[in-house]
Amino acid sequence: MRLILLMPILFVIGTSFVNLVYPSVPAGGTILEDILARPALALTMLAGMAAGILAFITGVVAITRKNERAFLVYAATMAGLLLILFLAGEFLFPE
Repeated sequence: MRLILLMPILFVIGTSFVNLVYPSVPAGGTILEDILARPALALTMLAGMAAGILAFITGVVAITRKNERAFLVYAATMAGLLLILFLAGEFLFPE
C-alpha cells in the first residue's frame, strides 16, 4: 500500500518541477536526454513509475503466494497494472 500511495505523491512533486525549477528547459526527445536536461523532474517521475510497478509486483505476490484477500491490495495491484498498460502503450505506440 505504501508504494501505491507514494506513486501519486512523486508524480505531483515531479509535475511541480516543470513550472518551479525548469520553466524554460525544453523536454528531451528520449528519457536519457530528459534526465540530462531536467534531472530532478525526470528522476522523480521515474521513481513514481517504479513505485507503481513495484506495487503491482508486490500485490501479485501477495495475492498468489500469501492468499491475500484485502480490497486495498487488489486496488493497489490494479493501479500498478494500469500504469504498466499505460507505459506499454507509450513504448509500443509512440506519438
